[in-house]
Amino acid sequence: MLYMIGLGLGDAKDITVKGLEVVRRCSRVYLEAYTSVLTVGKEVLSYYIQGQDLGLSSTSQEEFYGRKLILADREEVEQEANNILKDADISDVAFLVVGDPFGATTHSDLILRATKLGIPYRVIHNASIMNAVGCCGLQLYRFGETVSVVFWTDTWRPESFFDKVKTNRQNGMHTLCLLDIKVKEQSLENLIKGRKIYEPPRYMSVNQAAQQLLEIVQNQRIRGEEPAVTEETLCVGLARVGAEDQKIAAGTLQQMCTVDLGGPLHSLIITGGSLHPLEMEMLSLFSVPENSSESQSTDGL
Repeated sequence: MLYMIGLGLGDAKDITVKGLEVVRRCSRVYLEAYTSVLTVGKEVLSYYIQGQDLGLSSTSQEEFYGRKLILADREEVEQEANNILKDADISDVAFLVVGDPFGATTHSDLILRATKLGIPYRVIHNASIMNAVGCCGLQLYRFGETVSVVFWTDTWRPESFFDKVKTNRQNGMHTLCLLDIKVKEQSLENLIKGRKIYEPPRYMSVNQAAQQLLEIVQNQRIRGEEPAVTEETLCVGLARVGAEDQKIAAGTLQQMCTVDLGGPLHSLIITGGSLHPLEMEMLSLFSVPENSSESQSTDGL
């Protein structure tokens, strides 16, 4: 059996009782280590991936789960999935995913591969950023299509996702922006030369995302377009959702450029315009002071 097990958003202890029972009886346990990371206190739980120390080790998780964790990076999951599925038809194999197993299309692909090989599977769900963002007070059924905001480069500055933000705003729907994570990335030079040298991990902050969004707004004005979002559009920044030190800040897109939410992981919500009175009242709990970049802590939510 292949088990796809969600770990939730906080730390190792956010796994469900059912999920933990399965992990402890599996012959092999893989930990997906590129679409997201777990947070522990104020630190980000990073992983020792194929000889490269990205920060903290996964030893604490191994002790809690009672199993050695095999760390699976993007290449392992997307190009060498058969290694993960090997012998899963005669033994139990667990694939652990931060959040919920279906938070990334890669994990659906793994299930399809298992099915084609005649390997049965079972999914054990958990909290995901897709539903945990409700902690800010915005009502989940008023969210439209989710978008991803990637790190820009000198030669690649995509804006196409902004059309989805515009459509959501026109429909009065909020937009959840998932911010980029770069783990085990190679520079162009190392990639061309075939050198297995990787860049330090990078996690996009709400500040960086807001700055890129404002540049898109300016570009649209230069082209004579009417942007669906402006500097004064109400947004919500979230950091380390599910952790004890999670933070939430509500303010304008301009304020999101400077608000201090601390370390990763961050997410950004662009509101859909008119808000329900309960949404307004909840967001008031997290308002950024007009003349300050500091947000209120939401420990214990």
